[in-house]
Amino acid sequence: MRLLLVEDDTMIGESIEEELREQGYAVDWVRDGTAAELALQTHDYDLVLLDLGLPRKQGLEVLTGYRRRGGETPVVIITARDAVDDRVKGLDAGSDDYLVKPFDLEELNARVRALLRRRVGRANPEIRYHELVLNPATHEVHYRGQLLNLSSREFAVLHALMDPPGEVVPRKRLEEKLYSWGEEVESNTLDVFIHHLRKKLDADLIRTVRGVGFKLANKP
Repeated sequence: MRLLLVEDDTMIGESIEEELREQGYAVDWVRDGTAAELALQTHDYDLVLLDLGLPRKQGLEVLTGYRRRGGETPVVIITARDAVDDRVKGLDAGSDDYLVKPFDLEELNARVRALLRRRVGRANPEIRYHELVLNPATHEVHYRGQLLNLSSREFAVLHALMDPPGEVVPRKRLEEKLYSWGEEVESNTLDVFIHHLRKKLDADLIRTVRGVGFKLANKP
């Protein structure tokens, strides 16, 4: 999953970015409203964390413009503005959640997971596909009742293939969900992760769709 973090406070931004990366998310971090608009126009994100008091362009203006252009990615406002009027304006402008600073990072993680579930129409915190069960909260994967030992990137690839399961996920989209700006991606890196997953699952559970990407096999 790839997230956009819009936060001008260096200390807060660093702590959120570190926490989200530890949870397996790819994070792009920008520090002003104009950069946020450019990022939203040029990249696809699964979720946006948006501060309101930003240089160059205020967060509420960024959000309003994004929704007017048809942007549908979930947005969580993260701000020190705790007045009821500010909350109402933020939610009415199109935010999906509103979190007042200072907040606990565990709560932020839980809200992110909830919005990502809602985005694909899933209420259950676990993702199930036949004998495969993935829990985004605990970062655990069970297959045929056995707990698998996956690296954070292997988990991220499998998560992308399972949410929702059975659909073809283009190679480029998988790579975008794995890596943030500035991270060097070798041409065969994704294939290595897929190879490792096939060894830990059934070899034919992850299918290659030639020229497109990968999908989970449709098993009865």
